[in-house]
Amino acid sequence: MSKKNSSAYGPDALVQSAHVNDASLSPGKPLLLDIAMIDPDPNQPRQADNPGFSQQSLKELADTIALRGVKMPISVRENPAKPGRYIINHGERRWRGSQVAGKTHIPAFIDNDYSDDDQVIENIQRNDLTAREVAVHIGRKLASGLTKSQIAKSLGKSPAFVTQHAALLDLPDCIADAFNQGLIRDVTVVNELVTAYKQDAGEVKKLLQENEGEDITRSAVKVFREFLDEKESNRQDFNAIEAFNSFADDQSLPHTAEEDELPVPTEDARDEPERVVKRGKLKKARLVVDYEGEQGCIVLTRLPSERGKAWIKFDRSGREEELNLKDVRIICLTEE
Repeated sequence: MSKKNSSAYGPDALVQSAHVNDASLSPGKPLLLDIAMIDPDPNQPRQADNPGFSQQSLKELADTIALRGVKMPISVRENPAKPGRYIINHGERRWRGSQVAGKTHIPAFIDNDYSDDDQVIENIQRNDLTAREVAVHIGRKLASGLTKSQIAKSLGKSPAFVTQHAALLDLPDCIADAFNQGLIRDVTVVNELVTAYKQDAGEVKKLLQENEGEDITRSAVKVFREFLDEKESNRQDFNAIEAFNSFADDQSLPHTAEEDELPVPTEDARDEPERVVKRGKLKKARLVVDYEGEQGCIVLTRLPSERGKAWIKFDRSGREEELNLKDVRIICLTEE
């Protein structure tokens, strides 16, 4: 007869017990201990604010335990102050997660040969999976036909987590090179760069070239994204002004009396600099107009629906309205 439940931690491999002496019944096999008889180590190196003990982290772990159980038994030692109870050596997150999952028992080994260095060693010597390794695993699951929601459920992570890591499998070459070289380790940074690449591929390539061999951090990408947003805003300002100037030229807008009085530079203007009109650059232009007796300004950062129109924001009411430029009268061009 073939064995059923041949898993290393299946029912056949576990001794359900609440007593230390029962361990001798099945040497080398984990016990199935009552969770209520186990106490956390008061000297646990993880502090209460450790990310591993956060509500979200424990909920994710609990979801996997509810689905698949605890696959790696925890380690406990006898509680000398409370006979019949145990103190956790390793695995407090699994113990907490099991409680959240509603479990009443947990697989455990009893190890009384314990040092307070052991917990620290277990954590500082652990090398977790890299983001790339997680992405490859997710890629295999997607290729097998599973959906991102199904993968998220099996991993105990959010669909957003799966989506972020799946994106690592199809990166622009310049970002993929930096990621594969270990210059970018943060998944959030990778996704921020991908978004920036769609906005301005040339600037992203330039950033990666200038920082070749150096790690790229979240703060660096944040500053870079702000730079791109400002560049885009300035480009829209320039395009809006150019479009308006083009329209003005097409419509042959009349000069104002003030413009007619401006001196015209002559061949001798270099000898009389005071007569030359100085044309400086405006850092933030504000084009003031009048429409049916109400004053406002053209919204230079909002592109109109078609040539010959512009969005006007009126000073008094604050409303914005798209109007034909031929229906408005230019008052002045100032700086905000």
